[in-house]
Amino acid sequence: MKSMTFKELGGACDQIFSNESFEEMAKLSQEHGKEMYMAKDSAYIEAMNEIQSLMQDPEAMNKWMEEKKAAFNQLEYLLGLSFQHIQSFGENL
Repeated sequence: MKSMTFKELGGACDQIFSNESFEEMAKLSQEHGKEMYMAKDSAYIEAMNEIQSLMQDPEAMNKWMEEKKAAFNQLEYLLGLSFQHIQSFGENL
């Protein structure tokens, strides 16, 4: 299981999503973003506007998506959370 925050996936908060595949994690992230967008959260609206702007340029959108997928692929597995998140939890204790 690998984990990334919504912010690492292009969103506006530190909610953690965990999954075995990048595609499934992206779906969870999208669902969360849509919920918060519908709740009219200004930070989420700004993040969604940035994504929509990227979508106007398919090449830029593909590059952005590949960067997110590469970051996911570089994560290490460790006790259900990525090593990077365990380190950040320790810093916040």
